Amino acid sequence: MRDIVMVVERGGIVVVMASRIDDWASSDPERGGLRSCLVVVAVPGGITCVGGGGPTYREERASGDHGFVGGWGFSHFFEPKPSSLAHPGLGDKFLISLNGRYRLNVKVKSSVARFIIQRQHSEKAGKLVYNIYRAVSHGLSPLLYLHLHWRKLRGLEHPLRWPERLGRPSFPRPPGPLLWFHAVSLGEGMSAIPVIKECIRKRPDLTILITTTTSSAFEVIKKRLPTSVIHQFAPIDTPSAMETFLCHWKPNAIVLMESELWPNLIIGASEKGIMLALLNARVSTKSFKRWSRPVLLPLISLMLSKFSLIAPLSTMQAIHFQLLRAPPFVINFSGDLKYVVEEFDICEGETRSIEDLTLHLSDRQVWMASSIHKGEEEVILGIHKVLTQEYPDLFTIIVPRHPQHGKEIAQKLWREGHGVALRSQHHKLVEETNILVVDTLGELRHLYRLTPIAVIGGSFFPSLSGHNISEAAAAGCAILTGPYVGHFSCMVLEMQRLNPLSVLQVSAGLELEEAIRKLLRDVKTLEEHRVAAKQVYHALSGGIVGNVWNLLDFHILQRSLSLKNNEDQHAMKAMKGQEN
Repeated sequence: MRDIVMVVERGGIVVVMASRIDDWASSDPERGGLRSCLVVVAVPGGITCVGGGGPTYREERASGDHGFVGGWGFSHFFEPKPSSLAHPGLGDKFLISLNGRYRLNVKVKSSVARFIIQRQHSEKAGKLVYNIYRAVSHGLSPLLYLHLHWRKLRGLEHPLRWPERLGRPSFPRPPGPLLWFHAVSLGEGMSAIPVIKECIRKRPDLTILITTTTSSAFEVIKKRLPTSVIHQFAPIDTPSAMETFLCHWKPNAIVLMESELWPNLIIGASEKGIMLALLNARVSTKSFKRWSRPVLLPLISLMLSKFSLIAPLSTMQAIHFQLLRAPPFVINFSGDLKYVVEEFDICEGETRSIEDLTLHLSDRQVWMASSIHKGEEEVILGIHKVLTQEYPDLFTIIVPRHPQHGKEIAQKLWREGHGVALRSQHHKLVEETNILVVDTLGELRHLYRLTPIAVIGGSFFPSLSGHNISEAAAAGCAILTGPYVGHFSCMVLEMQRLNPLSVLQVSAGLELEEAIRKLLRDVKTLEEHRVAAKQVYHALSGGIVGNVWNLLDFHILQRSLSLKNNEDQHAMKAMKGQEN
C-alpha cells in the first residue's frame, strides 16, 4: 500500500491525485495492476468530497476506519466518526493511507463533516438536457445563418470560405486515416501546431485536418502549418452543420484544444464511434460555476464521459474536471503546450523589416507592452510619458490584443502630436519616433527579441484574464504582468516557484512604473530577471510534445485505428458472405 501526500491549495481546496495505484489489492485479480485514480477535495471544516476511479464499483466501511474502493461512480453518503486530530486547514499537509484492503483513512475533526462520494450524474438526465440543446440549436439555425452573413459583411468571416462554417467542405476527403484538430483562435492553434508536426513525423500515413473559428487565426496559422495539413473553418454547433461536416470528413479521432466543449460536436462524434481527446484542457472559474449548476451538470457529465483522453493544464484544472464528473481514468498530465515556442521561418520581407527595426533600436532603451486590451493603453502611455522625462531615448512598443485597437491608439497619438509609427503602414522610424504600435498578427515572438523588458497585458483590470508569458520567457525578457491572469496563474506560479525573478506580478500605475524604472536603471538586476525567465522556460518546456504524443498514440490513435481496421474486416467478411 502507498501513502499519498495531500496539499491544501488556495481557496481551501485540497488537491489529492493518485493517478496510478497499480498495487492496490494486488491479491484481487479484478483490481491488481490496473490503473486507478483518486481525488479528494476539502474545505475548511473537514473533508467534503471524495471521488475515485478504478475498475470496480464498490464501497466498504470498517469499524474505526472509513474508506472506499474506486469505481466509475458512487452513490452512498456517510459520516466518519470524530477524530482527535484537527481537520486540514489552509496550507496544511496531511496523509491519506491505503491501509489494508480497500481502506482510505481520513482524519477529520467534526462528526458533521461528510464524505460525499461522487457518482456520475444520470446519463438519462444528461441526454434529456442534450436533446433540449439540440432542439434549440436546430431551431436557431436560420438566425445563425443570417448572423454568419452579417459577420461576413463586417469582415469577420472569410469572404469566400464562410460556407465552411455551415459544415460545407472546400476540399475532398483524402483516403486513409484522418485526425481532426480543432482550435478556436490563434493561441490554441499555435499550441496545436507542434503536436500536429509530431503526429506527421511519427505517423506519416495520417491526414491532419485543422479547424479554426477566426479569420485572423487562419491568416497566421496557414503560414506555420506543414503543406500537407488541410485547413477548414470550424462548423457552428448546430445539428445540421455538424452532421454535414462529420459525414464528409469521417475523422478517425478528434483532438479539441483547451475548452472547446460543444454538445452537438461531442455527442455527434461519439454516436459515430469517433474517439475524442481534450488537450491543454481547462475550464475558467466562470464556466466551472455555470457548468456546476444542477441543470447543466448532467450535460457536461455526459459530454466528458465521451472523451478517451483529457490532458489538463494543471492539477487544479484536473480537480475541476473531476468535479464536473469526468471519468478519472481518462485524466492524464502531459504539461502545458503553451510552453512550446517553436521556431518558424518568415518571409524575406519580414526578416528585413525585423532587422531594420533591430538596427534602429540598437542604441536606445526599449520596453514593450504586449496583448494590451482597451483601457490598458492609458496605463502604458501614462508610464511612457513619465519615463521619457527621465530617459529621453526611451522607445516603447505597444502590441494591442486586437489589430483594430492598434489603429485607434495610433490615430489618437497622432492627434496629440506624438512621434508614432504604425507597423502595418511600414512607417519609417525617424529620430523623433519613440512609440511603435504593432497592429499586425504573428510577429510577437520576433518582437520579444527586440526588447529586454516585456509587460504582458490583459492582466491589469479585474475583467481580464491574462495572456501567455512563455514566448517572452523564451526570448529572455524580464517579464512583468498584472494581478488578473486567469488560468495563466498556473504558469505564473510554476515559473515563480522555480525562480521568483522569472515573472513579477505588479498592479497597474505606480507599481508597474516603479518596476520598469528599476529595470531600466539597474543593468545587473535587469540581466538577473532575463536569465531567470529564460532558464525557467527551458526547465519547463522540455519533453511536453513527446508526452502529448505518447498519450495521443496510446489512448486515441492505436485504439481508433484498430477499431477502424476491425470494422473494415467485418465489412469485408459481410460482403464475402453476401457474394457466397
